[in-house]
Order: sequence, then structure tokens, then C-alpha cells
Amino acid sequence: MLQRYDSRNDNIFIHVGGKLVPRAEARVSVFDSSVQGGDAVWEGLRVYKGGILCLDRHLRRLQASAHTLAFSDIPSLDKIKLAIKETLQANRMEDETHIRLTLTRGEKITSGMDPRLNTKGSCLIVLAEWKPVVYDNSRGIRVITSSQRRNNPQFLDSKIHHNNLLNNILAKIQANVAGVDAAVMLDWQGFVAELHDTNIFMIKDGTAFTPYPDACLHGITRGLVVEICQTLNIPVTERNLTLTEFYTADEVFATGTMGELTPVTEIDGRAITNNSGKNTLKNIQDQFISLIPKMSEPLLF
Repeated sequence: MLQRYDSRNDNIFIHVGGKLVPRAEARVSVFDSSVQGGDAVWEGLRVYKGGILCLDRHLRRLQASAHTLAFSDIPSLDKIKLAIKETLQANRMEDETHIRLTLTRGEKITSGMDPRLNTKGSCLIVLAEWKPVVYDNSRGIRVITSSQRRNNPQFLDSKIHHNNLLNNILAKIQANVAGVDAAVMLDWQGFVAELHDTNIFMIKDGTAFTPYPDACLHGITRGLVVEICQTLNIPVTERNLTLTEFYTADEVFATGTMGELTPVTEIDGRAITNNSGKNTLKNIQDQFISLIPKMSEPLLF
């Protein structure tokens, strides 16, 4: 599925380095860390009618990632929220909006990898666009398994929500070539980790399973789904899972801020056929929708 351009985004304002600027003028220096080495962290936020879903959880993960990467100048929650508020106000956005929130290590005095070259402080970018969810949740998605492995802590800890996404992009290229929507990424041992852009769950005999968050991001929506399963008395288990288990699952679905909860209908040409007679995913989806108002922070304007 290719996201479509929305002409309402032609004249949006973007918050860059403490200033609101028109889209045509939004840029960072060629000496910025994000340009020099993908040295930045990010979050995807979803704006629903009247609020931003799980805002504090996202912002605390952003700060945690920046702290792990030893950023010397991490903005406070209040400062980040103010930048988000100003951006949404400037664009008159109150619903159906996706925010790409980026924090770079900032501008360097000269090119190089050494963080000591970053003397001007971090750079916060708030990019808000009119954008629907990335997947059609009613139709579902088809996926293939990528040969590109997902990082684990032995190489680069996936719990750092960093901007270096090349392995995910390579997996997405394979999905594009195969003519499907997304790619399953395995960990270094061959267990399922996640999709290239979302976490993944399976339902088998009334139990929900999801991979350990070792080689996958500990997704905010992933965490919500675990909480929902506990509320609905659906047993939920984190463990190593093989492709065979996903091929033969009753239901498979992806979770993410941009995709919400999306059925996976086919993996590597194998149809996911629900022979259980239950519709566990639908119950989880309904509960997720009901939680949105309760879990969203008001826009304050």
C-alpha cells in the first residue's frame, strides 16, 4: 500500500529547531547529526478527535532513547508538548493527523562521527500532516518474509527508537518487489521479530502470542494490545515464535501507531485461515477503539 499525498499538506507549518516555518522553508543544516549519520531519535504520534493517543508514553520513550544515545540536551516534556501544540494550532489540525516527532543530536561544527562536535544542542522537529492510517484495516495486508534480519542488542538495541532505518527500508524494498504490503523480519536466530514497520501478534486456540521485544521495538500500541488482552481475559504470551506457527495461526495482526490493528491475511503465499470459529481480533479492535478517548491527551486548545 502506497500512502497517497494529501494536497492539504501543501502549506503546512513545521516546527524546526524552535521555530514554526512554512513547509517550503523547513530544513536542517547539512552538518546536522541526522544528515551526517542518522543520529536522531523519533516517535510517530496519532491525533484523534480531541487528543493525541498515549502522548506521555511516546514522549518518555523519545527521551529514554535520547538518553541512551547520550544526547546532552534533551528537551523537557513541557517543551516538547508546547512545540506540538503550536504546530497543531498553526495548521488547525484536530483529527486525522500523523505527527513525525524527531529529535536530532543537533548541528556539528565540522563533519564527523564524534558527538563532541555537536556544540549547538539538540534539534526538535515536529512534522504534522493530514494523513489516514497507513493500512486498510478492513481489507488487511499481505506480507512476505524478508532476508533482512532485525537488529538485536548484540548489534544495535531495538529498544532505541533511532532514525537509522536502513535494514527496515531494505525489507520494505523486498516487499515492494514481491508485490505485497509489508515484510516480516526475523531475528538473528530465525525467530519472527516484527514487520518492517509494525509489531506482530498471532492468535491460536484463543491465546494471543507476540515475539519477545528483543529484536523488535517495544511498541506503544503493542503494549496497549497486551493490556487489552488482559482486560478481556484473553491469555497473552511473549515467546520465541517461528514462521510455521504464524502460517498455521487462527488470526495474525499487526499493531502500530500508523496502522492501528491490521489483520494479516497472507504470509509467504499461505492464507491465514481462521478455523477456530472465533473472532478474537475483532474483540480486541473494538476494545482498542473504545480506549482511544480515554488514552488520549487533550489538545489543550
